[in-house]
Amino acid sequence: MPSEMKNLIAVARGELPADLILANARIINVFNGEIEEGSVAIYGGRIAGIGDYKQAKKTIDVGGSYVAPGLINGHTHIESSMLDIGQYARAVTVRGTLAVVTDLHELTNVCGIQAIDYILGSAKNLPLDLFLMAPSCVPATHLETSGACLDAAELKKVLKREGVIGLGEMMNFPGVIGAMEGVISKIEMANGSLIDGHAPGVGGRDLQAYIAAGIYSDHESVSYEEAKEKLARGMHIMIREGSSEKNLEALLPLVTDKTYKRCLFVVDDRSCADLLHDGDIDAVVRKAIRLGLEPVRAVQLATINAAGYFGLKRLGAVAPGYKASLIVIDNLRDFNVEIAFYNGRLVAEKGKALFQPPEYKGEKPTHTVNIKPFDVGDLRLAAKSEKMLVIGVVPGQIVTQKLMEKVKASGGVVLPDVERDILKLVVVERHNASGNIGVGLIKGFGLKRGALASSVAHDSHNVIAVGTDDGDIYAAVKEIERMQGGLAVVADGKVLGSLPLPIGGLMSPQPLEEVVAGLEKLKKLAAGLGTALPAPFATLSFMALPVIPELRLTDLGLVDVGEFRIIG
Repeated sequence: MPSEMKNLIAVARGELPADLILANARIINVFNGEIEEGSVAIYGGRIAGIGDYKQAKKTIDVGGSYVAPGLINGHTHIESSMLDIGQYARAVTVRGTLAVVTDLHELTNVCGIQAIDYILGSAKNLPLDLFLMAPSCVPATHLETSGACLDAAELKKVLKREGVIGLGEMMNFPGVIGAMEGVISKIEMANGSLIDGHAPGVGGRDLQAYIAAGIYSDHESVSYEEAKEKLARGMHIMIREGSSEKNLEALLPLVTDKTYKRCLFVVDDRSCADLLHDGDIDAVVRKAIRLGLEPVRAVQLATINAAGYFGLKRLGAVAPGYKASLIVIDNLRDFNVEIAFYNGRLVAEKGKALFQPPEYKGEKPTHTVNIKPFDVGDLRLAAKSEKMLVIGVVPGQIVTQKLMEKVKASGGVVLPDVERDILKLVVVERHNASGNIGVGLIKGFGLKRGALASSVAHDSHNVIAVGTDDGDIYAAVKEIERMQGGLAVVADGKVLGSLPLPIGGLMSPQPLEEVVAGLEKLKKLAAGLGTALPAPFATLSFMALPVIPELRLTDLGLVDVGEFRIIG
């Protein structure tokens, strides 16, 4: 019998009928930046050719719509969607994302190697190419308590697994710059593999030291000048537009005829609600076009550029021999994905996924919330001086400000100051029942009463809560414990609403639409308590992240990220 390769060649030559032809198409060519008119012939899950093809077992006339490569999300944490991997695939494939690069360091920080086994096992039969970067920062730093630890020896084993293509973002940038032994051992172990970066605000000689370690990408730039310097020193710039991290508008001027091949679109963290209502990488492409980027160039940044950086063979283009992971778009202004094909198979049409996620047969990482008993009194914060450090929320960003504010106090204890929006922030360790509780102050949430709590708190994912009253904060944390992970809204000692996230305290096995409805209900409840933040739980989740400037709170205390140490 003829081999599949011989048949593919015969179809390309017009000697055999294709499995499928997409006829009457405008084909986006990411190699020369042009749009061609013709047909796309597909055989055996691959593209045989483009041009004047007629013979096929099935023909779909796309009526002059645009055919583009399936979109590639070059850096995302699927856990931030709060969706199990099957429901995540349902959410993104209908939006045209057919390949994802992730490092799973959120779930791995909770439950170690089990997280990798679970996600890779669950994703096997999904119409989504999942590429894993081995999570380099489990834990991210010594400044918080994580649920797991992957040293260089463990990471070496992970790198040998099928589907693992490199080392995930090296968030401990002070450890790289300072040549800390544990950090350097991981980089040396990678032995020339691709290493993703994470260097917020790093420049000058420190940046060159970071890059010299062999780290050639970054997704943390928030200004044009920062990204320009990183690109000039050899980095690929991941232009990020997530739910909380919105950098596209500031960085888009970096994309020129000289530089565009070194740039790609990513989302980093995107909520289930945004995935459902706005989209994934398609939303970034759409916004970039609206901001003035030429449409074909926008597609290049969302496809072939990501494939080129990560070495994803036969992905990212509509060309002979490439995988037939393709999308059909109505027009290049609105960029609405009408149809999606994965390996030549129709998997989404008119906003609906045409597949059901397979059931996972193994053990799921649940029951991960383990808190040492405590009482409300353990949430007190001593008034050490008239002015104290306060974390300042920056709307639309995950960076924070290091503020010094006059505090409200009574009996030597700091009280939340609702009038001035200085609220209590608490982080409770939930992995080892250590009893660690970090207590601090935060400005920018706008709550007038009540409390919000979550077991989603990057990157170690202890329980984090913000509130106007210690009693409500306590009740919110206890609700998270009862659910074994999730989100909660409390006021006057009563739970107003909650959303269980039993998989690692981060993800829900429920259908996409149910999770979104639950999250949107909580957002409305939070707004009713006074917050004007568009994504309060997403914002809260980053307040414990000690690798993003300037000030953070972990279960070990207040962290000055610039000094990279606990300061209170």
